[in-house]
Amino acid sequence: MKKQLFILLLLISTICAAQTSVVNYNQSNLAKRVTMDIKEEKIGLVLQKIGKAGSFYFTYNGALFARDSIVNVNVRNKPVREILDQLFEGKVDYKENDEYIILRYAVNHFSIEAESIVTAENLYSITGRVVDIQTGKRVKNASVYEKRLLQSALTDDEGFFSLKFKGEHNGIILTASKETYRDTSIIFLSSIDVKPKGYDDPDKEKGTFMSNMLDNLKIGRWLTSSKQRIQNMNIPNFLANMPVQASLTPGLSSQGSMSGSVVNKFSLNLVGGYTAGVDGLEMAGVFNLNKADVRYVQVAGVLNIVGGNTEGVQMAGVFNMVGKNANGAQLSAVYNHVKGNVDGIQMSTINYVDGSTEGLQLSAVSNTVSGNLRGFQMTGLLNIVRKETKGMQLSAVGNAALKEMRGLQISGVFNYAKHNRGLQLGLVNISETSTGVSLGLINIVKHGYHKLSISSNDLINANVSFKSGNANLYTIFMLGKNFVDNEKIETFGLGLGHDFFAGKTLSFSTETTTQHLHLGRWDYANILNKFHLNFQLKLFKGFSIYGGPVLNYYVTEAPDNYVIATGYKSQIAPSNSKKINGNNAWLGWSAGFNLF
Repeated sequence: MKKQLFILLLLISTICAAQTSVVNYNQSNLAKRVTMDIKEEKIGLVLQKIGKAGSFYFTYNGALFARDSIVNVNVRNKPVREILDQLFEGKVDYKENDEYIILRYAVNHFSIEAESIVTAENLYSITGRVVDIQTGKRVKNASVYEKRLLQSALTDDEGFFSLKFKGEHNGIILTASKETYRDTSIIFLSSIDVKPKGYDDPDKEKGTFMSNMLDNLKIGRWLTSSKQRIQNMNIPNFLANMPVQASLTPGLSSQGSMSGSVVNKFSLNLVGGYTAGVDGLEMAGVFNLNKADVRYVQVAGVLNIVGGNTEGVQMAGVFNMVGKNANGAQLSAVYNHVKGNVDGIQMSTINYVDGSTEGLQLSAVSNTVSGNLRGFQMTGLLNIVRKETKGMQLSAVGNAALKEMRGLQISGVFNYAKHNRGLQLGLVNISETSTGVSLGLINIVKHGYHKLSISSNDLINANVSFKSGNANLYTIFMLGKNFVDNEKIETFGLGLGHDFFAGKTLSFSTETTTQHLHLGRWDYANILNKFHLNFQLKLFKGFSIYGGPVLNYYVTEAPDNYVIATGYKSQIAPSNSKKINGNNAWLGWSAGFNLF
């Protein structure tokens, strides 16, 4: 029996293993082997399943292929590269890094044809053309570059290029790249008999995924040349590391047109610079432009734009923009914008985060977080969080939490939370649902506590009150009039209440109210403060009756010899009232019914 059970478990594990993909997770993503049988599935979903099986992601331009195209895949223990060749019929080129396989359109093939090769002391010169293999036509605007030496050129309308290399070199490896073409590399050996040989670049499928955010921004296109943008399209993912670069403008750099493919430890830009990234310190008189990541410190007189992530301190005189995530401090005078997530501090006139924020936002005008907030927002005008809020929003005018708010909202005018699970302090507090507390002149809960109360008490025989909020805390607005000849009183006021629920039909509540008593004239204030203890009986849905004792405390500015207007009540406090701090207090009653 044990032997049969062992065989059964072995079969089950074998079947499960056949549905997975990875033999060795340390190998390159393109070399990982996959087994799958998929019929009539959209190609976009097929790529997701391949990526999930191999623990990596695909990234590509949405226009590369129709993602809803239906395909069939039936492979057993095949490398990812072969599956992609089968899916795209060789029309797509691949680059990869640790997490991604980058797909790009590359149906065409070209070659590098050398025309002149000159070697001299400390000088190596190559001229030639880039030619389309299929058509024989010369290819313009192709990038021809030497990775190690950071030298590059763009071919002209005739496909012509010219490169010169100083120093002694045993060999020069030229690579040609262009959109829609597969990369081609060739090695030129430095000898008397110079013969170019085909070269298979071991790093041709490696790359670092870099955002094209700079090329999509108008200001990015305005600050860079068309030559640099063509270079970016041709060589989107090649990176080199260098200790130092200096530039006057993006076109006048110590790294020439290859600056957009180099990560530097130190970057100094007198007016502005354009690099792949920084892993140390970058300073500019006017602007810094970076395609990929920036770490530690970046300072500019006007603006910083980073296509990847930032870590450390980013400072600008006008604005900062980050294409992915920001970890650290982002400081500017006018505007900070992070398209990913923020973990740290933002300080500016306006702060905007497309993702989530953990940390602190301080601004003069507004803070906006499109994702979740875990932290603190403080501004002079408006704070907005589009998803979940856990923390504090402090504003002189208004706060808005468009999903759930668990924390504290304090404003001078209004607070809004779709689902209030915390505390709101403001003149007007609004929510759609609430299990928290709202303290303000007006508290509105759309799907909460709304009651109209009609009552009578020992002093005023007709009162109407509107109660809104939730059972934890509701606001009371009240009007009343005593319809008795020669004892008229008009009154208005407000208060707060809390319901204690003992059961479905029986409950009790406490309320505290403050109301002005109008006795025919407005020359003196007459304030009646009350503390109510109401016992409630629910007769049916939307209707309940209540009653209970009331502690009254009456404060008036009128002198003892003040003459009340004709027809109004002259003696407010009853004869059995007690003096407390010079004012009258007594025990009364109240009874009425609630609607809704």
